[in-house]
Amino acid sequence: MLDIRAIRRQFPALQEEYNGKPAVFFDNPGGTQVHGNVIRAMVDYLTRRNANTHSGFETSLRTDAVIAQAHQAVADLLGCDADEVVFGNNMTSLTFHLSRSLAREFRAGDEIVLTRLDHDANVMPWALAAEERGATVQWVDIDLETGTLDMSDFRRKITSRTKLVAVGYASNALGTINDVAKVVGWAREAGAYSFIDAVQYAPHGLIDVRALDCDFLACSAYKFFGPHAGHLYGKREHLSRLQAYRVRPAGEELPGKWETGTQNHEAMAGVTAAIDYLAGLGVTYGTAHQDNTRREQLRAAWPVIQEHEERLMARLLGGLQAISGVRVYGLTERADWKRRVATVAVRKTGTTPQQLAMALAAENIFAYNGNFYALSVSERMGVEQSGGFLRLGLAHYNTEDEIDHCLAVLDRA
Repeated sequence: MLDIRAIRRQFPALQEEYNGKPAVFFDNPGGTQVHGNVIRAMVDYLTRRNANTHSGFETSLRTDAVIAQAHQAVADLLGCDADEVVFGNNMTSLTFHLSRSLAREFRAGDEIVLTRLDHDANVMPWALAAEERGATVQWVDIDLETGTLDMSDFRRKITSRTKLVAVGYASNALGTINDVAKVVGWAREAGAYSFIDAVQYAPHGLIDVRALDCDFLACSAYKFFGPHAGHLYGKREHLSRLQAYRVRPAGEELPGKWETGTQNHEAMAGVTAAIDYLAGLGVTYGTAHQDNTRREQLRAAWPVIQEHEERLMARLLGGLQAISGVRVYGLTERADWKRRVATVAVRKTGTTPQQLAMALAAENIFAYNGNFYALSVSERMGVEQSGGFLRLGLAHYNTEDEIDHCLAVLDRA
């Protein structure tokens, strides 16, 4: 079991006061707070290692080491090799970058499959690419009651004409975990590429790209206690073969072929520290040992993280359902909790999501309202024109007392 008090002491933002009192961070789906070791690693880089790459002097050599370590850390997080990891500004930028290269293979009459449940960063890069190449977009619908993908519809939409299937691992609006392994299998049978947006899932569960056998997967470190940086996994065979849009000196070597320009080296140092923090939970609270590999330590961390988050989710969902006028969107039955992460979208009769968010903000409870770039979800649920949702997103450093405080404010609102 996690020692939440000990964990919270490791996050400087959780010790701060805002407007004279502590804050409750329920804005985690938009970005988690940063672990102290991440901050120290970034300061250390800027103090002792700051240089550009591939020269013989000491700070450049240290920078090269930071870059290599970061690629290996993300590879351990995702279950792949270091040269299959591409760094970039964020998942959105990386997806647009990749879509430009993949679009060279799209032709008139081809189809790509997108879902109404996805963040727009896993929609518009592909929709625009299809439009430019004369391909057709096939949309997979959602069940409005459960907030889950219509998997029968999904299967029908993947045909011999399909060239790419894009799907989110977990919804950043409703928290739904999708059966991405099944979708990847369908895409592979059709000879299509599979692309997974794992941004929302990465803080909540182990990712194994080898087991999924997906072609591409992207996530962002600022959603799992690190700095603003994005990561793209691609099968080596694809990254080697596809044409990357880059400057000529970048060459063909992976992953540099895909990492355009000077990277954010201090963020790379922070990413390694964030992943090491997660791995450390597997040693301190899980079944791993110091001499295990980082991947083994990460594998041991997720069960204890998920155990705590499930307790938090029980407190939050049960409390929300007890408040008159509140509707929770998506999966709510306890039997379905394994099919969702601790990201919850709500509305309350007689108020708007913005009014709810402002009522919470007045009590130093930080939460977002709107569509969170999951525009298709908000539209399909019929709430876009009236303000979208209030989103409450939990991370493992949150507490039951924080949830009770939030519930009391929403009850009064």
